Amino acid sequence: MTPALETARLLLRPLSLEDAEQLQRVFPRWENVRLLAGKVPWPYPADGALTFVRDIALPAMEAGRGWHWTLRRKEAPEVIVGGINLNAGESENRGFWVAPEWRGLGYATEACAAVTAFWFDVLGQPALRVYKAAANEASRRISIREGMRLVGTTERDFVSGRAPAELWEITAEEWRARRGR
Repeated sequence: MTPALETARLLLRPLSLEDAEQLQRVFPRWENVRLLAGKVPWPYPADGALTFVRDIALPAMEAGRGWHWTLRRKEAPEVIVGGINLNAGESENRGFWVAPEWRGLGYATEACAAVTAFWFDVLGQPALRVYKAAANEASRRISIREGMRLVGTTERDFVSGRAPAELWEITAEEWRARRGR
């Protein structure tokens, strides 16, 4: 089950079918998708959010292999400003996006900290690994602040095309040591 999470300024609500309509308005923007994994369809179809929520995210959540949240500011909880997810497996464990008008405010950093704590403390995972486009400097800075380390480079398909990618990692032990646990 995907629980609601909270940070100082954000509510992370489990993704639901009712979110699809608003996601369809907020998500399919080039600034949101260009550096996401190439499996995201582009141009984004008119029913893309509904299809994703209904056919991909909710089944993964029900099976206990994926956890998806919408990001909402506490002062306006009806408005989705981004999304974040965790995925079971060896890599590609976390992904997130924040709408351009809400970037640069630390929301992604707060959300990443909350779901990383969930990954290690609740799910008991041994390591968190994330791929990112090497050109995604903002995401890279979050990984550095979290104490993640670059463990590999490759090329991957992104919505914007094939490009250099980096694999970042932090182990549960490293994460706990950074928090004095």
